[in-house]
Amino acid sequence: MPVAIPEIEPTSAALTPSDAALAARGDRLAFERLYRANVNRVFSVCARMVSDHALAEELTQDVFVRAWEKLEQFRGESSFSTWLHRLAVNVVLNHRKSDGRRRARITGADEEIESIAARASSVGDAMDLEVAIATLPAGAKRIFVLHDVEGYTHEEIAGMFGITAGGSKAQLHRARMLLREALAR
Repeated sequence: MPVAIPEIEPTSAALTPSDAALAARGDRLAFERLYRANVNRVFSVCARMVSDHALAEELTQDVFVRAWEKLEQFRGESSFSTWLHRLAVNVVLNHRKSDGRRRARITGADEEIESIAARASSVGDAMDLEVAIATLPAGAKRIFVLHDVEGYTHEEIAGMFGITAGGSKAQLHRARMLLREALAR
């Protein structure tokens, strides 16, 4: 006599095929249904790809922010959960790539710094640098601080300000030249 196995309803049972279409048109309730139906699955993907639980939670939220922004690109050729899974993988891979670049800048710089002979500096030198940075034009100062101090790439800066990566590089070059002139005085 066969044993009856109860059917387990998937979390997406409350979804309708049009939820993705409704959410793409700005329906927040439809997007909330999509979120609730898929959040555990997306978190599982993120948690498997990164070792830190808190980072996995942060990346899960990033996935849903990106999903909201890119929902109009969902064409319905696959299920929404398949599209969202691919988006989650891409978000994690992009995070790993940018994190790797950030770490390479930090660790690669350590060896270079150790090989450079330190010159004597005084408190006045640090104050001169701060004053010189403060006198930079606003655009050049922003690019200098974001790139040389905070470690953003030119592509990331370009995305933030709606400029080209070449424009960011030009502003950084300008800022560095102005700083050299100010500090040479």
